[in-house]
Amino acid sequence: MLKNIVNCVLKNLPPLPQDIPNYIIFRMKKETQNVEWKENWRDEYLKWVSGFANAQGGKLYIGMDDNGKISGLQDTRKLLEDIPNKTKDILGILVDVNLHKQGDKEYLEIIVEPYPYPISYKGQYFYRSGSTKQELKGAALDKFLLQKQGLRWDSVPIYGVPTKGLDASAFSYFREHAARSKRLGNDLLNESNRNLLDKLHLLNGKHLKRAAILLFHPDPERFVTGAFIKLGFFESDDHLVFQDIIHGNLFVQVERTIELLLTKYLRATIRYAGISRVEEYPYPEGALREALLNAVAHKDYSLGHSIQISVYEDKIVFWNEGALPDNWTATRLSMKHASRPFNPDIASTFFLAGLIESWGRGTLRIISECKRIGLPAPVFYAEGSDISVQLNSSKSETVEKTVEKTVEKTVENAADHILALIGLEPQITISKLAKITGLSRRGIEYNLKKLKTEGKIDRIGPDKGGNWKINTLSKQTT
Repeated sequence: MLKNIVNCVLKNLPPLPQDIPNYIIFRMKKETQNVEWKENWRDEYLKWVSGFANAQGGKLYIGMDDNGKISGLQDTRKLLEDIPNKTKDILGILVDVNLHKQGDKEYLEIIVEPYPYPISYKGQYFYRSGSTKQELKGAALDKFLLQKQGLRWDSVPIYGVPTKGLDASAFSYFREHAARSKRLGNDLLNESNRNLLDKLHLLNGKHLKRAAILLFHPDPERFVTGAFIKLGFFESDDHLVFQDIIHGNLFVQVERTIELLLTKYLRATIRYAGISRVEEYPYPEGALREALLNAVAHKDYSLGHSIQISVYEDKIVFWNEGALPDNWTATRLSMKHASRPFNPDIASTFFLAGLIESWGRGTLRIISECKRIGLPAPVFYAEGSDISVQLNSSKSETVEKTVEKTVEKTVENAADHILALIGLEPQITISKLAKITGLSRRGIEYNLKKLKTEGKIDRIGPDKGGNWKINTLSKQTT
């Protein structure tokens, strides 16, 4: 009978009975990514060993079927010698191989520790993810090799790019914002551009890091494919109405994208506080900026695709390629969490410029900004390399209908504004009133008619060359 080797996970329950079948014990571990079962040994299973070594380590059981039931193994004494030797000769690592026995059946346990450096199987790199063995290739392999060296993608140098080829306006932008944020002293900000890059840890020896190219080069796309932003207005998912593509260094991309969103893609509704004009956008600017900065700072630039921002009548979606930290889900982004930027050098420069915080509060600020003006909570999504945040408007009307309805609802304030402008300039024209107030010509005519009907104003003389007269009662009440 098998000795009792497992205690139940739940507290205060008695130990498992001694006659419990051994395969049930292993069955309990099947949900983890650290256990693999094989009925017989094949040398190709060194791929699984390397996968464990490249990940979090694990155990490979030889002599067990796919259900975790012991099937038994022949030549265990020979394998006890062969497996450690082949692992050392082919993979260059050491593993523990233990012999176990249940009744008359023997099986082997291979214990693999995680290794701090990459382990190759005949030039191939494998990684244990979940219950599968994955071969790493392309961008995934680059990322893995960098991480094993303690590096990140944005810290890799690009050779042959002179500092004098960088954008002077980008340095001016950084210095201005860093001085305003007070996160760098004036003595450092007054250094030469090259010394400033060195202090920002954007140099690797004499060479510019990728982060420096993205942040300060006038054309980073020469070195990094897909280093731009696509912005589009959609009537539906399959109907693109118009679009813009934003190029340049990351500072330019951020500011230009925000400018386009506020002046071209999102129409502000207008109300008046006395004679002051107040513009209100469907989304708070703080939430838009945080969502954009998160996409720029956390994008996986190695994959070669642009950041994409899709604007609809009732929502806006910020999408970038990337990956959350291990064991994180999109739900984690809605809670307080540590700052773990995908591109640390880019994020650090943004922080020193006062563009972002360093406490992982960007997503929380998006939530609070939406909540502040009564919008639904933003929706965070993370699946594979797809990362996105969706902001939902509380209005579903088209831009034009929204503006017209707002004019109707705020007609009293609009009329007061027009009345005040007439008081300052009795000869003011309808065109000028429309330009100052932001109302359409029809909106101005509607309000003038209303003011005349209420007896607050009169028109003296012809349309051209005449003037407005504010009646005495109106003057006393304004």
